[in-house]
Amino acid sequence: MADKKDSRVKRHIRIRKKISGTASRPRLAVYRSNRYIYAQIINDENGTTIVSASSLEKDLREKFLGRVNIEVSKTIGKLIAERALAKGVKSVVFDRGGYIYHGKIKALADSARESGLDF
Repeated sequence: MADKKDSRVKRHIRIRKKISGTASRPRLAVYRSNRYIYAQIINDENGTTIVSASSLEKDLREKFLGRVNIEVSKTIGKLIAERALAKGVKSVVFDRGGYIYHGKIKALADSARESGLDF
């Protein structure tokens, strides 16, 4: 019997067959652990990360005390959008990483959209 993580990884592999980031439209990838949430904007053609944001960063970790909730996800979404716009990235493809588009993942995506990213 497959556990939750195996099922998520299988979903993620299925999604990645269809979604890929390019130089003109990179991929916004999200990973969520029990304690932290991570977001990266990736150009899959070169295999490079353009910008990243995480709740593991020192100032955010001290502010939120290692808890992942909706508020933290919104902050990470806003931060990744600001950093992307500073690098000249306006349009991305959203990769939810096999997670259900609900709760923390949805909050991150909505916050990134409100902050100026287009996807």
